Amino acid sequence: MTTTYDRILKGGTVVNQDGAGARDIGIIDGRIAAIGELSAQSAGEVIDCTGLTILPGVIDSQVHFREPGAEHKEDLESGSRAAVLGGVTCVFEMPNTNPLTVTEAALADKVKRGRHRMHCDFAFWVGGTRENAGDVAELERLPGAAGIKVFMGSSTGSLLVEDDEGVRAILTNTRRRAAFHSEDEYRLRERQSERVENDPTSHPVWRDEIAALTCTERLVRIAEETGARIHVLHISTEEEIGFLAGHKRNVTCEATPHHLTMTADDYGRLGTKLQMNPPVREARHKAGIWRGIADGVVDVLGSDHAPHTLEEKAQTYPKSPSGMTGVQTLVPIMLDHVAHGRLSLARFVDLTSAGPQRIFGLSRKGRIALGYDADFTIVDLKRRETIRDGWIGSKSQWTPYDGREVTGWPVGTFVRGARVMWEGQLDESARGEPAEFVEALAPLAG
Repeated sequence: MTTTYDRILKGGTVVNQDGAGARDIGIIDGRIAAIGELSAQSAGEVIDCTGLTILPGVIDSQVHFREPGAEHKEDLESGSRAAVLGGVTCVFEMPNTNPLTVTEAALADKVKRGRHRMHCDFAFWVGGTRENAGDVAELERLPGAAGIKVFMGSSTGSLLVEDDEGVRAILTNTRRRAAFHSEDEYRLRERQSERVENDPTSHPVWRDEIAALTCTERLVRIAEETGARIHVLHISTEEEIGFLAGHKRNVTCEATPHHLTMTADDYGRLGTKLQMNPPVREARHKAGIWRGIADGVVDVLGSDHAPHTLEEKAQTYPKSPSGMTGVQTLVPIMLDHVAHGRLSLARFVDLTSAGPQRIFGLSRKGRIALGYDADFTIVDLKRRETIRDGWIGSKSQWTPYDGREVTGWPVGTFVRGARVMWEGQLDESARGEPAEFVEALAPLAG
């Protein structure tokens, strides 16, 4: 029987639940319709993927695209452009915009801004606050909501919920997995004198490992007492990895490429470009997070893409803002780690597609399987490239990895069957739609 497909991806090595093998993929109406040998089938377009590896679409569950309120450094279009140039097919964007994403109206506004303007699919975290704690069960189930995000440190206004009582009020009402920035705000305030003017190496001294571990211990205790599911973002210390290994009942966690790739030694070279919250720390912490990857303690990778302009980053520390670009470099940086044997390709896929699907409950994403969205990150595992500022699609147009040579490169990005990037060329017809989540699905119309 002959089937006519919209597109066939031909001759690539497909990585899915069966492992890695030579398979063709047939696409109809944005979904995966066939996997196997399809040379006898016809299609509107056949794309030659010989020599390339087809991965499930990479999902970056922590990005800051700055819209509304700070569009001079990023917006939903430019941030998603950077995403697909780097092989990322879906992003979860953070709530610390202006206005804050803490109401149904603010979330709906973001979804409207993103639909068919963003180049990848998307969801938006809704900020949990003292004021909306009683409403989070409804807010987290709204269309386009990734869940509830709480800042226990390093935020402003009502998004900062540093006390146990405030966190407990939110977790008592959440039903989906809530995400947390876990640094102890009380300790950060006490230690502000540790910051040394014009010395970014003092950043991890001020925001030390105790601030991270203390907050994570508090957070996990509250989650276990309330029965809530939580996700600890951007783990930065080996102590947190050791602690979380014994508390996985209802807790997941994320690692970032910068905490896995750089150390405090890089402040001398990068200065405030390396300034992040929580900080990049000394080498033992990087090694500890890698152990968390190897032991399965870490569940997902997220970039924590948080751009600022070079002019803003050039301010004298500590006036300089924390944050760096990252969504576009997540795939090449981590594939370089694959090339150097630090993790397997299967583990990379688990951390960037199957893992996010599993812990956040994405519908029809995260796998190359029949009936799933035709989201693919197509890579050349042997290609050597040098990352340059000029390649970066973010409005901020810089990367801390400028000049870094990597092995492994994103060649193509497919979102629901549409080829949105191929060999560095962008399809300008943005098609981004809000992702769906199993725990928030509305009944199908009868």
